[in-house]
Amino acid sequence: MSEFVVSPIGYLETPFRDRFGIPRQPRLAPHAIGRLRLLRPYDRAEAVRGLEGFSHLWLSFIFHRGAGEWRPTVRPPRLGGNQRVGVFASRSPFRPNPIGLSVVELTAVDTRAGVVLELAGVDLLDGTPIIDIKPYLPFVDSVPQARSGFVPGPPPRLAVEFRLSALAQLRQQSSRWPHLPELLSEVLAQDPRPAYADDAERIYGFRLGDLEIRWRCTGAQAIVEEIVPLTAAGGGDVGLCRSEDA
Repeated sequence: MSEFVVSPIGYLETPFRDRFGIPRQPRLAPHAIGRLRLLRPYDRAEAVRGLEGFSHLWLSFIFHRGAGEWRPTVRPPRLGGNQRVGVFASRSPFRPNPIGLSVVELTAVDTRAGVVLELAGVDLLDGTPIIDIKPYLPFVDSVPQARSGFVPGPPPRLAVEFRLSALAQLRQQSSRWPHLPELLSEVLAQDPRPAYADDAERIYGFRLGDLEIRWRCTGAQAIVEEIVPLTAAGGGDVGLCRSEDA
């Protein structure tokens, strides 16, 4: 059997510093912005000539942090985290080869100094190695009549509320994070908690850029308690690991 060496063509910059809190699928958080700077020798303008004509891209990437060994079966959150399916019937990172696919929106192509792609709707960790880019072609890549197995549609969405103190903290960050309210609402509406979590008093946390977001969930509502700069929060790891994704 042949073996292949795969090298990154670039590394994705995103606001997501923890697996916990990342949207479970691409395009569910349109305000999740990313930047892909291509590495040499791929950072040549001719390598992306014509790319600006496409609105969306496929990113092939490596699950580079914490995936661990592959597993023949996984427990998808969409099945409550207590039923197993085959790894090839899932989008879990615990794969024989830790390769993933993500569809993102292309908002700009900058070739003034190398190549930088501006992206929206990202669902990947900061620093994710990207190994290939392909244009998304709706007439072949979109199959409206396709069956989706145990994932029939988007998950139910939580209502998102901000404490008055959290709203004040949002205003303090507005010059640096103009779309932070929208991004937090999009992320938390998807309920990033593990399927087994149901403690209404538990405070969860995840890092978003240089901020720590502290929140809890009661019923069908996510409540943002605090938005704290990481220096004030003391840094360190917060939150929980991202669940095995369907």
